[in-house]
Amino acid sequence: MASGTYLGRSRPLIDGAGKVSGHARYAADLVLPGLVHGRPVLSPHAHARILAVDAEAARRVAGVVAVLTEADLPGRGQPVNSRPSAILARDRVVFAGQPVALVVAETEAAAEDAAAAVVVEYEPLPAVLDPLVALEPGTPGVHPDRLELGEEIANLHAAVGAQAAEEGATPANVVDRLRLCRGDVEAGLREAEVVVRRRYRTPVVYQAYLEPHVAVAAYDPVGRRLHLYSSTQGQYLVRDLVARLVGLPPSRVRVTPMAVGGGFGSKYGVVDPLAAAAAMVVGRPVRLALTRTEDFLATTPAPATVIDLELGASAEKGVTAVRARVVVDQGAYPSPEGAIIAVLLSGYYRCPNVDIETLDVLTHKQPAGAYRAPGAPPAMFALEQAVDEAVRALGLDPLEFRLRHVASNASTGNEATAPSLGLRQCLERLGQHPLWRQRTRNPDEGVGLAIGAWPGAASPAAALCCVSGDGSVQVHVGSVDISGVNSALVLVAAEVLQIDPDRIELVQDDTQSGLWAGPSGGSQTAYSVSAAVRAAAEDVRRQLLELAADRLEVAVEDLELADGVISVRGVRGRAVPIGELARLAESSPQGGGPVTGRGR
Repeated sequence: MASGTYLGRSRPLIDGAGKVSGHARYAADLVLPGLVHGRPVLSPHAHARILAVDAEAARRVAGVVAVLTEADLPGRGQPVNSRPSAILARDRVVFAGQPVALVVAETEAAAEDAAAAVVVEYEPLPAVLDPLVALEPGTPGVHPDRLELGEEIANLHAAVGAQAAEEGATPANVVDRLRLCRGDVEAGLREAEVVVRRRYRTPVVYQAYLEPHVAVAAYDPVGRRLHLYSSTQGQYLVRDLVARLVGLPPSRVRVTPMAVGGGFGSKYGVVDPLAAAAAMVVGRPVRLALTRTEDFLATTPAPATVIDLELGASAEKGVTAVRARVVVDQGAYPSPEGAIIAVLLSGYYRCPNVDIETLDVLTHKQPAGAYRAPGAPPAMFALEQAVDEAVRALGLDPLEFRLRHVASNASTGNEATAPSLGLRQCLERLGQHPLWRQRTRNPDEGVGLAIGAWPGAASPAAALCCVSGDGSVQVHVGSVDISGVNSALVLVAAEVLQIDPDRIELVQDDTQSGLWAGPSGGSQTAYSVSAAVRAAAEDVRRQLLELAADRLEVAVEDLELADGVISVRGVRGRAVPIGELARLAESSPQGGGPVTGRGR
């Protein structure tokens, strides 16, 4: 849907006033009757056996309710294959910062004092800290039993694919190994005028959101119902994850998403299972709000990578071959990014010859997670560095080379192509920018360019649109807003219904009362949910026009809707407000019932 009456025009964010005035409610603001506070005890060792946990001194601290270890938690025996499922360590720790125990106390201060008093006896074990060492023959496995990838985070951020690598034995610490091939790379390198061979490294990167991870959990033991208030990017994902880990059916776990103080791909249930399990054990609501230091140590930063890249290029044929071996340091529990990196390395220049192997490797470090287009920064950093070096060696203009050889449609790695990328249009606009056109005029400055693209993701979604008797409209969705997307959804409904956006209320429902939507990751929410909102609003528009046609005794095609009023086209004075139609539909036995539209 292109720009129109409301779409494409600047408006304040619908939640902006609440955030800048301090009235927005975050999970850490929530106070429930009987609320107690959790404080984790984190391992100082990258790899160690847990010999004993002495909590006697901690329990003597005034205000302490409980000191919990893994043996105290519900749902024991569930597979531990991701950071969220590693609630508390069992018999050993596999990264520095792994939670070993949880102190629950009446106040945050008491919980902090008691956590400092917990004594954990460790037997340090050899740690694998370098992903390249982790690949060497004879290196012990980070996990003695191979991990089976969990479903919580896999394929969350982008719709791409690559085939499993077949040849050769897979090293013990490789949790995912993929291969993306086409053409003849050796032939492509031979026909190249220039071949760039380089190793590129990128480090671990912490997402640095303003609000550390936080969750509040309350448990009703009589009804066996759990209610979570969470700073999360995906309430349904957290519901299903927590339900599995604590042994409840998903229908008995209710997740209410609170305002999110920044996520950037990280907030997918890291602390929610621990808060939920603690609430079930102590029988009182538990708030678990990580400190900044705990958040640094115990959450899921973007992984480090090592990319060995060969790129062949010629002036006439562009990029003739790309060969790469990508090692992604996943830490102790994986969030695989190999497929995305492979597609990004191979998909945005016309290149007939590609051979890319990716290895998601385990080490005794923090588990990896997503951060703003996971895999894209290292992939495009390596590719664009290599292209720039090749272009310099060829003596060509970097913009002109890219304009001639970028792809119009990207390969998604699974024998499909994405819609038009728009890379050429971006480069043409960039070529007109003063910074680029005047780049040689300032001897003390440097101006470079690089391109990149993101394959995106998509999820099913549903929406509900209702008209009230006062002429206002409510739009109900199950998605989480981490980037202002709710404001966009309001504009979509306003455009369809031709009503001022200020008269539309966006209702973000919880998992019990709401409509399903995918997690807010992979740049998918506006794309996926707006289609459902549009369909729901169009359903409402149809109902309103039919009601007005009956009321005004004209054909539907003779009506027009604008500013919350339906009028007969070209006839002054024959009109009816949509609020009046809604009241008529609700109050009259022949009214047809409330004006409610559904979209999916």
